[in-house]
Amino acid sequence: MRRRDFVKTALGAAALWPAGSLLGRRLLAAAEVSTDVPAVNLDGAATTLLRAEVAELADSLRGTVLLPGQAGYDEARRVWNGMFDKRPALIARCAAPSDAMLAVTFARQHRLLTAVRGGGHSLSGKSTCDGGLMIDMSAMQSVRVDPVARVARVESGALLGHLDRETAAFGLVTTAGTVSDTGAAGLTLGGGFGRVGRRFGLTCDNLRSVDIVTADGRLLTASDEQNRELFWGLRGGGGNFGVATSFEYRLHAMNPTVLGGDVLWPLEQARDVLRFYADFSMQAPDELNLDPTLFAPPGGPPLLGIEMCWSADHAAGEQAMRALRSFGKPIADSVAPIAYVKLQKSKDAHTPPGVRIYTKSGFIADLASAVDVLLDAYRSMTPGTGAVLMQHGGGAVNRVALDATAFPNRNVKHWVMVNAVSRSPAEDAARIAEVRAAWKSVEPLTRGFYVNAMSEEEYKKVDANYGRNYPRLVALKTKYDPGNLFRLNANIVPKAATARV
Repeated sequence: MRRRDFVKTALGAAALWPAGSLLGRRLLAAAEVSTDVPAVNLDGAATTLLRAEVAELADSLRGTVLLPGQAGYDEARRVWNGMFDKRPALIARCAAPSDAMLAVTFARQHRLLTAVRGGGHSLSGKSTCDGGLMIDMSAMQSVRVDPVARVARVESGALLGHLDRETAAFGLVTTAGTVSDTGAAGLTLGGGFGRVGRRFGLTCDNLRSVDIVTADGRLLTASDEQNRELFWGLRGGGGNFGVATSFEYRLHAMNPTVLGGDVLWPLEQARDVLRFYADFSMQAPDELNLDPTLFAPPGGPPLLGIEMCWSADHAAGEQAMRALRSFGKPIADSVAPIAYVKLQKSKDAHTPPGVRIYTKSGFIADLASAVDVLLDAYRSMTPGTGAVLMQHGGGAVNRVALDATAFPNRNVKHWVMVNAVSRSPAEDAARIAEVRAAWKSVEPLTRGFYVNAMSEEEYKKVDANYGRNYPRLVALKTKYDPGNLFRLNANIVPKAATARV
């Protein structure tokens, strides 16, 4: 039977059966997968997935399998950073943990290059790939809060905004980044800074458990009671150990209205303000988070802005922020009572989905001595496209022992990112070159980097970044992913003696 006739016959036969019936699903899957599928394996070599095998995978999922050319494929393959326009050979859109188990097993059996997408917010584009399998968890977005136990259970496709919205309804919170459309899964596995992190710790410090599908296709729960060593590695070790399907977070009581907003100074005052900030921030109470940015608003002059978030008693917050808010001659001050969930969304529009952005970042050991270098780096980039962002560390982040979790950068006081946004593919090379040139003078002042904000160059330095935690991570990787199936991440390489799929 010719292929065209087979498809017509299959579709016609499927119409006679209920959509959810086993035979109906099998006929539809066979009709939709009309040819063998060219793909790429873990070694980068070309391979072919037989039509029947792909159809069987599609039939077995509660979710869907999408192939190039099918409706929904182009939308599903898009990720937040528009610089990455990749085309997976197939996309498994998971609707349940069992789907992730089947997709991982399929990837392992066929030795497929495998990307895992939660929120798709990877700065370096590792949540997608060319020619491999994308395991897409983005449809799994349930968030359930137990206000009595102060626990949130969150599926791995949920965004930070989903988590914040549900917890705030009960006057509860956990640390959840600074951009609300970031995926909760990726943020958590890599550490998780945020506006209340100095008070409550990193996102990963607030984990109670993780459900995860490991490379052998098993669904495990990792916690202090079960698979404890794996739980240690999941708190900062990134996506190295499998596909997380859900998380349980510890929640904290907090007024859902905080004091927050931005204070702005002209660039001419930035040197003095940042020097004052460097000292002021080191002594700030844990309840105060202060994130500076050197930037130029559309059509406006270059500015220094410091976003402030005070998460406790408002009168005490006014007093705690007064010296910084009044330093020099600010040209604007929007700090006021604001819903925490609104503050969490306040920077989303600066980097919307599809933004073309390139970054370099690291932890600054001594911000005061780096001020002039950071200003020079900012001035070296094209006005209106480049920015230098700083994030406030310290507080509760520093009070967790280095070996308590896999997260390696416990002594950080400030994190810095240099980035540039291009308006079209034609500008990408110029913006990337500007960031790299600006970073050359900044990098010697840094000590390690944040795995959630890596650029391609940092992937060669993962072992040094994890420091004395790295051998322990290698042992975990060797146990749970000996063939390095999950390699599109801040990759921890398993021991070669057992590195097979």
